[in-house]
Amino acid sequence: MSDIHPNSCGHELPNTTTNNRPKRSILSLVDYPPGFSRKVVAEVVATFLLVFVTCGAAALTTSDERKVSQLGASVAGGLIVTVMIYAVGHISGAHMNPAVTLAFATVGHFPWIQVPIYAAAQLTGSISASFALRVLLEQVKHLGTTTPSGTDLQALIMEIIVTFCMMFVTSAVATDSKAVGELAGIAVGSSVCITSILAGPVSGGSMNPARTIGPALASNNYKAIWVYIFGPITGTISGALCYSFIRHIDRPIQTVSSFKLRRMKSNDGNATEKDSPSFV
Repeated sequence: MSDIHPNSCGHELPNTTTNNRPKRSILSLVDYPPGFSRKVVAEVVATFLLVFVTCGAAALTTSDERKVSQLGASVAGGLIVTVMIYAVGHISGAHMNPAVTLAFATVGHFPWIQVPIYAAAQLTGSISASFALRVLLEQVKHLGTTTPSGTDLQALIMEIIVTFCMMFVTSAVATDSKAVGELAGIAVGSSVCITSILAGPVSGGSMNPARTIGPALASNNYKAIWVYIFGPITGTISGALCYSFIRHIDRPIQTVSSFKLRRMKSNDGNATEKDSPSFV
């Protein structure tokens, strides 16, 4: 509505009042939970360290001196996963893998609206770690890139199977109240180590699109990169769906974002509080 005010000449001019509403960015329109930025930073750091260790160890297995064995690289990969789960699992869930985040969202344990941000954080950590390795291991051109040793089909099938196994175990310890809680990190890390030993000679044992994309960019080697994107995504979604199907659902689905205290029943039936890293 226009308010009428006299000016100095005696004429009455309309004075239109406008409401200047502050412009809102697209991100501000999305209702992210409090502390979400901390989760994003945790994913960046965790994925950085994951890729730095796994790809660094893998790169040294291909060096002329062969300073790290294939077994050593697999063990290093499993250990860094275990360490990161206990380090930042209570903050972000320690996904460190876009395929894992996508699988949790598929079965309803992670909000879809947060998937792109998590994936971007994981890729940021991976790419940063890969270029750091490029500077530190300049003489090693491989940089831990994953490429098929045989055919693309063999590598694809292997990636699907090993990521299925890894995600099946992850779903058990992260979403099921009846599964072990405090040993979740050891269970997931062990599954990564075991499957890496098997898959390493065939596909490189990526199990993680971010773990492949970062080194591929840093070394400019994109051979069969589609295998390491499509394979892990297919395997993780299949593993999560399979466990969700066979488990006994005894409580409503909850969001997978961080570790929390879970109520454990003692032998006499009394509920007691116990620290249980459960991803829920």
